[in-house]
This record gives sequence, structure tokens and C-alpha cells, in this order.
Amino acid sequence: MTYTRPLVSILRSNIDVRSETYLSNKVAMEQHLARYQELADAAVAGGGAKYVERHHNRGRLLARERIELLVDPDSPFLELSVTAAADTEFTPGAALVTGIGQIAGTECVIFASDPTVRGGSMNPITVRKMLRGLDICRENRLPMVYLVESGGADLPHQLELYLAAGDVFRKITELSGLGIPTISLVFGSSTAGGAYLPGTSDYVVMVDQQAKVFLGGTPLVKMATGEDADEEELGGAAMHSNVSGVSDYFAVDEHDCIRLGRQIMSGLNYQKLGPAPDRTPLPPRHDPEELLGIVSADLKVPFPVREVLARIVDDSEFDEFKPNYGPNLVTGYAHLHGYTVGILANDRGVLLNEDANKAAQFIQLANQSDTPLLFVQNVTGYMVGTEYEQRGMVKHGSHQINAVTNSTVPHLTVQIGGSYGAGNYGMCGRSYNPRFLFAWPNGKTAVMGAEQLAGTLSIVARKSASDRGLPFDEEADAARTKSIEEQITHEEQAAVLSGQLLDDGLIDPRDTRDVLGVALSAALTNECRGQRGYGVFRM
Repeated sequence: MTYTRPLVSILRSNIDVRSETYLSNKVAMEQHLARYQELADAAVAGGGAKYVERHHNRGRLLARERIELLVDPDSPFLELSVTAAADTEFTPGAALVTGIGQIAGTECVIFASDPTVRGGSMNPITVRKMLRGLDICRENRLPMVYLVESGGADLPHQLELYLAAGDVFRKITELSGLGIPTISLVFGSSTAGGAYLPGTSDYVVMVDQQAKVFLGGTPLVKMATGEDADEEELGGAAMHSNVSGVSDYFAVDEHDCIRLGRQIMSGLNYQKLGPAPDRTPLPPRHDPEELLGIVSADLKVPFPVREVLARIVDDSEFDEFKPNYGPNLVTGYAHLHGYTVGILANDRGVLLNEDANKAAQFIQLANQSDTPLLFVQNVTGYMVGTEYEQRGMVKHGSHQINAVTNSTVPHLTVQIGGSYGAGNYGMCGRSYNPRFLFAWPNGKTAVMGAEQLAGTLSIVARKSASDRGLPFDEEADAARTKSIEEQITHEEQAAVLSGQLLDDGLIDPRDTRDVLGVALSAALTNECRGQRGYGVFRM
């Protein structure tokens, strides 16, 4: 028997785009977007105009230029973690471009070294970005295509990256063992640890007179053995194609290398295992441009999450589940670029007992019907206080966390506001392994808000002094409280967290629907099968 859901309703909009609240919210969001754009521009600029010009003068393409030629014409390329390494000592972007694109009709995770940044050398953030990309390959069963031009490890930082870098090569060989194709297109130097990028790949293409793959370059060979080696004989494309066998295909130039890469992918006949869209995509009935003014400039002020959903889901249609129970959490079914999804979205920030129970049941139902889940985060955490603790807040919050943990359908998470406390866990934050997690640039994430955290520590210190019969230094406490507030206010910012690879990238709110559409399609390259072995139960 086929279950047919009831007729869905259309999400209406009550937003007044001329109101003072809307306009002030929009100004605040535009300021966040301007900061994000500065970081993104810095990532695209790579090592700067001098090194870009030098690279072009050598007749070579930039990383993003190579990707543009590699992916199918007019197909989307979703770049991930654009601003990785922001707010660190390293160049934004971390000398690596990663993203999801179609090659010969197959969705792949594409990596491209940025040789304008220290010759494409890997710093600690680069390695973390590589590892995250390879996890995305494995979790979603996506082929890996690596456009290599890397000087290997950034040696002054070897302590921070050397051991972690070994995991890169382990993960590449793991993909091969799982039957997930791995392809390396070598455009330039691939030295030392970088040599194992092609060395561990299923297919390798090398560009004549450009590709150099060796464990030790000529300086190291001279130091280690006294040999005066020739780079071409040591690790050139011709040698590896004709002598060592490290290269499978010999490319006469960069365009030929890209052609060969597309040819390899075309011949693999790689198939998706997940479901196809079950209806024709329809745009939302409400203008996504209006998303800029919906989210409150002050995240302490609630905002109507249905207004956000109305500008993301297909045709603004939403089949809401338990609309009158646990109203702080909106749950229901919708379509996203033609795919059916279950949605959990915070409406008033805090999660009460009923909200947690509703979430747990809905997650189980989605697993019963093999339906992917989308978590829309703006959560302050689970409710505290005597009443809620006595009603079992710990137990009920744990039910939601349990359901999220054991759910096996694909999870996508988008953070549109705050994400605090254990609410981050229950709403599928990074530690709960969503297939993809994106954040709007206004987002904030921490164990609790800066003011609450600093105030809590102040109360604890005051009580400790009282218990020990010691005087309390009000002046020192005020200075400490101010310092902690400033620290958390900085650390909770989306740009800082994204720089540390704690999401898969900041996105413009207006792009949310399309970003999620690409991510959902990529996730469904793998099978979509919910947790089995238990029935749905009411708690």
C-alpha cells in the first residue's frame, strides 16, 4: 500500500519589506555579506597579482580556470569552504579550491591546488580542507578529481601537518577500495608528500614539461645522495609515462590534460544509487531577495522561520507535521529542486520538551520513508529551569540527539542564525556529521552567548570566593568578564568558524535554495536508506 500525504499548503508571507525592522535587518545582513565578500575575494586572489601574472606568463592556467574547463558547460560548480583559513596566519582559501561539479554528467568532488600561494604547498588548514573533501567523497560516494600542482608540505609548519597529511593518502586509497574512482590530473610540481596524491590515485594524467612527480626534488637528492639529478629524468611526465608507469596518460598541454580527465570520467559509466527527483522543480512563490531582511539583526530577537522556508522550498509548498504541538520547532515535508525532503527548523530559538519529542518522532518517520532531512538552525539550546528539568528536559533532549545520531538518511544543515549549546547537537551540528553544513554569514556558534558565558563564570567565581570566606575583587571580575565577552564575541562569528573548517562554507542567503539543491543531488549519489529495526514510538 502506498502512503499518500495530505494536500500540502502554501506558505504565505506577512513580511512588510518597507518596515523599519525589515530594512534595519537588511542593512545588518548586507554588512555581514560585505565582510564575507572581502574574504572570498582574498581567496580568489590567491597569492596576489604578482604571482598570478607570473603563473600566466608561464603559460599556465589558474586553479579556477582549470576547473571551469573541466566541468560540463553551463553546469553549476559549488565551491566549498571558500574562506578556509580566514582569521589565521594563512591566506584565505588555504591554497586549495574544493567543490562539487559535474564532469561528463557525473557529480564529483574536485580539488585544485592554487600554485600562486607558496607554490601550492600544503599548510595545516590545507590538509584539513583536503580531509574534509575526501570525507565528502566517501560519505556521498562521489568520485575524486584532483588537479595537482603542489610543492608538498609547507615545511616550517611540518609539526602541525605532517602526521595529518598521511591521512589524506589513506583516505584516497580507502576510496579506491570502496569502488569510488580517484583521478589525479598533474599540471605542475607534485613533490614529496604531494607525490602520493597521484601515487595513490586510480588514474593519473601528467602534462608534458610541466608535471614533476618525485619524492625528493633535485636539492634533496643532492643532499641525500650527492647525485646531480635532472628534473625531467627524475620525475617528468615523459619519464613517468614511459619508464616508471606512475602516469597512465601523457598530456601535451593543460587543455589536453583536461580533455583526458573528462574522457576518463566519461568512460567510467558511474551511476547514482539514490532516488531521482520525483517532480519538476518549481521556484518559490516569494522572492529569495527578501531573505536579507527577514533574519533579525539581533539574534536574540526571534524571527518567523516559515518566511525563510517560503523562499527556499519548491513552489513555497509545505506539508507541516504537528503544527500545533511543540511550536518552537517547525517540522514537515517539502520539495527542494524536485527532491522530497523532511525539514526541521527552529522558529523561536529555544527547544522545549515538546519540541524535542516532536523532532525525535519526525526524524524516525523520515527514516521509515527513506526521506533526506534538512535542519534549519537558529537555536539557543534546550530550555533550562526547574519546571523544565522536572519535566525531563535532559531526557527529552537526549531523545532528539539519539534520533539524530542513529538516523541514516542524508542530513543537510544550514545555519541561518545562532547555534548554541546542545541545541547545536540536536539540530545536527558539525559533530553529528551532516553530509553538508552551510552557514549564513550572520551566524554565531558557541556553547552559549558571550554575555551568558562571561556572566556564568562571574557568578561561579563570586560563589567560590564566598564559600572560601575570601573578599571578591569586583574590579578584577569586571575586567575578566569584559575580556571573556570580547573573546567569545570574536570566536562565535561565522567567518571565524568557517575559517577553521567547522562548516562547508558561508553562503549568501539568496543562494540557499540552489546550494542545498546541488548538495542534495550530490548526497543522493549514495543510497538513501533510513534506519531500520525499530518502530516509531511516542515519547
